[in-house]
Amino acid sequence: MAREDSVKCLRCLLYALNLLFWLMALCVLGVAAWLRDYLNNVLTLTADTRLEEAAILTYSPVVHPVVIAVCCFLIIVAMVGYCGTLKCNLLLLSWYFGSLLVIFCVELASGVWTYEEPSVQRSDMISLKSRMPNYGLQRYQWLTHAWNSFQTEFKCCGVIYFTDWLEMTEMEWPPDSCCSDQYPGCAHHAHHRDLSDLYQEGCGPKIYSFIRGTKQLQVLRFLGVSIGVAQILAMTLTLTLLWALYYDRKPPDPAPTDPVTHTHSHCPTEEPQKSGHVHSRPSEAWASAPLNGHAQFEMEQLS
Repeated sequence: MAREDSVKCLRCLLYALNLLFWLMALCVLGVAAWLRDYLNNVLTLTADTRLEEAAILTYSPVVHPVVIAVCCFLIIVAMVGYCGTLKCNLLLLSWYFGSLLVIFCVELASGVWTYEEPSVQRSDMISLKSRMPNYGLQRYQWLTHAWNSFQTEFKCCGVIYFTDWLEMTEMEWPPDSCCSDQYPGCAHHAHHRDLSDLYQEGCGPKIYSFIRGTKQLQVLRFLGVSIGVAQILAMTLTLTLLWALYYDRKPPDPAPTDPVTHTHSHCPTEEPQKSGHVHSRPSEAWASAPLNGHAQFEMEQLS
C-alpha cells in the first residue's frame, strides 16, 4: 500500500513538472521572439562597431537558434514524459530521462561557453553618429526603418541629443519618429514652434542600457536557471519512478515444492476411484457366487 502511494505521488509531481516545462519553454520562446526584433534594430544601428560585438555577446545565449530549438524540443519531451507517466511505460520514461539529460548538457555547455561580460564604454556611443548620414537614402531604407523603429519604441532622438540630426545630416529638422505625438510633418512643426514635442533624450544611452542588459534579458536568464533546476528534479523523480515500476513488475522467486506433496497432487482423484473399486468387488463377488444346497432346497419347495 505504501509503495502504491509513493508511485502515485511521483506521478503527480512529474505531471506538475511537465506542465511547468511547457509554460517555461513557451515563455522563453515568446520573450526571445520579442527581444529578437529589438536586437535586429540595434545590430543594424551599431554595425561595424564595438557596440555590435557587445550586443551579440550579450544576447546570443538567449536568441541563438540552438536555444530556440532546445526549447521546442523540450515541449515535445514534456509531452512524451506526460504520456509515459500516465501509462507507466518504462520505455517512454527511459527515453524521457535520456532526453532531459541531453538537453541539460546542451544548456550547461551553452551557458558556460557564452558567459562573458561585454566590454563596452559610454564613449563608444559616439560611433553611432557614423550611421546617421545614410538616413533617408534610397539604398539605405533598412537603416531608415531601423532608426525610426528604435526612436519610436525607446522614445529617444539622435545619439546624444536631437540636434545630432542637424549636425550629421543635411536635414533641417529631425525625423518625424522623434515626435512624442507622431503625424506627418510633426518634427517640422515642433522644430519651429515647440521643441518640447520632440524626445529630449538621445538613443545612445538607450542602446548602451540595452546592451548591458534589460529586464527581459534578466527574465530569460531566470527562466533558464529555473528550467535547469526543474530538469534535475524531473530526472531524479523519473529514476525513482522507473525503479519502483521495475520492482513491481519483477516476477517473484518461485517457492520450493515438496516432492511428496507434488506426487500426490498430480492425481487427486485416483484414491477415491481405487476405494470405490475395492468396495464394489464384494458385491460383485456375492452376486456371482453359486448358491449352496440349503438355499437351492428352499427354492424347490417354493416352486
